[in-house]
Amino acid sequence: MNTRALIVWGIIAMTASASVAAERTYTVKSPPTKGTGHYIVNRLPLAPKPLLKLPIGSIRPEGWLRTQLIMEANGFTGRLTEVSPWCKFQGNAWVTPGGVGANGWEEVPYWLKGFGDLGYVLGDKRIIAETKKWLDGVISTQEPDGYFGSHDDKVKPDLWPNMPMLDALQSYYEFTGDERVIKLMTRYFRYELSLPGDILPGYWDKMRGGDNTDSIYWLYNRTGEAWLLDAAKKVHECTAKWSDKVVNWHGVNITQGYREPAIYFQQTHDPKQLAAAERNYQEVMGLYGQVPGGMFGADENARRGYGDPRQGAETCSHVEFMHSFQMLLGITGSPLYSDRCEEIAFNMFPATMTPDAKGLHYLTAPNQPQLDRESKSPGIENGGDMFSYNPMDYRCCQHNVAMGWPYYAEHLWMGTLDGGLAATLYSASIVTAKVGPGKGTDVTITQTTKYPFAESINFAVSPAKTVDFPLYLRVPNWCSAAKVTVNGKARRVDARPQSWIVLDRTWKAGDRIVLSLPMSLSVKTWTANKDAVSVKRGPLWYSLKIGEDWRKYGDPKWPGYEVFPTSPWNYGFASTAISSFKVTSRPGPLAAQPFAPGAAPISITAKARRIPNWSMKHGLVDTLKQSPVRSDEPVEDITLIPLGCTRLRMTALPVVTTDRNATEWPAPPVDRHTASFVFDDINAVSDGIVPASSSDETVPRFTWWNHTGTEEWITYDLGAERSVSSCSVYWFDDVPKGRCRVPASWEIFYKDGGSWEPVGDATPAGVEKDRFNEVTFSPVTTSGLKIVVKLRNGYSGGILEWKVK
Repeated sequence: MNTRALIVWGIIAMTASASVAAERTYTVKSPPTKGTGHYIVNRLPLAPKPLLKLPIGSIRPEGWLRTQLIMEANGFTGRLTEVSPWCKFQGNAWVTPGGVGANGWEEVPYWLKGFGDLGYVLGDKRIIAETKKWLDGVISTQEPDGYFGSHDDKVKPDLWPNMPMLDALQSYYEFTGDERVIKLMTRYFRYELSLPGDILPGYWDKMRGGDNTDSIYWLYNRTGEAWLLDAAKKVHECTAKWSDKVVNWHGVNITQGYREPAIYFQQTHDPKQLAAAERNYQEVMGLYGQVPGGMFGADENARRGYGDPRQGAETCSHVEFMHSFQMLLGITGSPLYSDRCEEIAFNMFPATMTPDAKGLHYLTAPNQPQLDRESKSPGIENGGDMFSYNPMDYRCCQHNVAMGWPYYAEHLWMGTLDGGLAATLYSASIVTAKVGPGKGTDVTITQTTKYPFAESINFAVSPAKTVDFPLYLRVPNWCSAAKVTVNGKARRVDARPQSWIVLDRTWKAGDRIVLSLPMSLSVKTWTANKDAVSVKRGPLWYSLKIGEDWRKYGDPKWPGYEVFPTSPWNYGFASTAISSFKVTSRPGPLAAQPFAPGAAPISITAKARRIPNWSMKHGLVDTLKQSPVRSDEPVEDITLIPLGCTRLRMTALPVVTTDRNATEWPAPPVDRHTASFVFDDINAVSDGIVPASSSDETVPRFTWWNHTGTEEWITYDLGAERSVSSCSVYWFDDVPKGRCRVPASWEIFYKDGGSWEPVGDATPAGVEKDRFNEVTFSPVTTSGLKIVVKLRNGYSGGILEWKVK
């Protein structure tokens, strides 16, 4: 066999041979090119996968994970046809031959790839039947040349939406064996191969072409048709060159695209491709991931200077990153990817949704003490509501979140090429799989645990008959003292962090294993983020527990929620000595839904002082200042709970001291402006930067987007009583490509005590482009001005600069 093809298996081999000395001498042999026949393996010439995904339905999740899945089925994901305007079946472009329309893009595929798997994992007959109805419709759209899906996307062309739909079809085939999927994919990839030139000319398909390549390999491993590798090579060559560098800084593109070189490695056997994927990851995390929780700041795009822990990540980014790690786990066999997947799954991902899974928000950040609907721009790249929980909004995330927990459940256990099983992601579960030599023997292993909230993981082995096979148990990277007992007898094992313990023995019914993963508390200093500090224990990061005031809005059946703090959040650690933290575990059984503030299974008491000047602006927490920060406030005991249990949180806190040489946290600046609605940067209206034109997009701007045709207003706080007789406004107008225009009309008011009064003898209020529109009026003595505008029908508007004389 080609030596390069063995490199990935060596990752397991190196850990396995050292870890099982107490059981028997065990040497991992070269992986057989056809595997043991138990599960689908990579066909030659693809490099062998050390870890093999089990058939859907092999794993029954239990405990808290089952609760997440059931809540998802009963929440907005399970009822998205009631909630989403893009998921209405009748006339949908995805189920109508020759279909066109806005509902033919990514939303239905995003949803179906998780919705179907949710049904398969739970055995939910309603979801399985509904998925089949949709996929029957999808299959019916295949055209004579092999293309399937929305005809609009064929004409554009844009092959991106077909990529997640292929995932949905693959899962459906794995569950049902419906040969129509094989025929559809075969014809579709022939269509791709026949296309001339760049077959991924769009933005999204070019960034995410690795998903297409992965689906081609999926089909090749089932049919063995050699031309499919030509198609894979063509798709790779048309995909953005992630092998060379991080080619795009959009958050979701990163979490999907960064893995592309590792996917293509399977065909090239070139270890540089594996290294390229890891290089991409390290570059992104080094710049924007110096925060707790396993994610990185990209509120739309990762931006230079925006790496503070207040910067959030899209819910799409959470689930795509988890999926990348699951894919790379199979390709490399490295437990590194299990660690990365668990870090997000246990910490950031639960916080993306309400505890009952009936709402989600677009952005989740490590420091996020308020979730309101007000715009956070420019601190957050997107304007408008990005923080509140709303099942009716956040379009891409609303649909893509569906795959998060189902895909996680499907990767709790994986097969190995030597006929064994690997416990890859720990959670209470029951797995039934074939193991051992020859045609294999059925074995059921029941995993019982409160992990990640407890250190002990119990396995009960029940084979159909006595059988030899290796059982791989993962040692996480944070654990330095793992221990194993088999049938009550301690085993000597070399259980290094981020390795596999391999128990290779003859197994019989009634065998019991206990894996102990002692969790020690550690303190992490984020040198790239002003030396702020976070607390971690085992796989869990801990956040300040903040009182919550949930305020309902919107649809009565599927309401949204804003969440406001009812207790102080602006603390810094008065001590970071390990001895100053006290860990308390809640007695009794684990709550069905432990990822909620009131059900947190573990809490940590810490010493802290408040920082009075640390505040929020428009609901967005101020950025960190250099630690140590001075605070003369009294020392208090604060409570930390697991990050994943929070909905309001502060996870990276400054260190505080009474030392007068420490950093003085400045008082928050006075906000000179308020508005009826804020998109972009409200302070841009008085930043002194004069634009080159009304369409100048190189300077900061304020807009009322996406309000159109409405009456809106903005105020100017002058700071003190002043005599004012004129003001000038430079309107924003992004004709022809945008939807902002100069307003239809506007008026000026001045502050008179507690009321706003119109100015007198005003000259006409101009709405000219590319110039300041000055209005003079009778002098008034006032502390503030207010502009009231009438936006043009069908258009929004905004201001680039506002001068007051």
